Amino acid sequence: MIIPIRCFSCGKPIGQLWEEYNKQIEQGKDPKKVFDELGLERYCCRALFLGHIDLLEKVSQFKKF
Repeated sequence: MIIPIRCFSCGKPIGQLWEEYNKQIEQGKDPKKVFDELGLERYCCRALFLGHIDLLEKVSQFKKF
């Protein structure tokens, strides 16, 4: 639901890069160039960003018990 703070495979801190990544992708930039600018070189970190779906807004609509 929320991007992990660290990469599951290598342990690199990546959580702080999520907002900048989304902002640049919405502007129409190429994801490969954005990854290179943010310093995400490993496949495991890139896969986390590409495979992540932000469900926080949808889940927060439901009540807690």
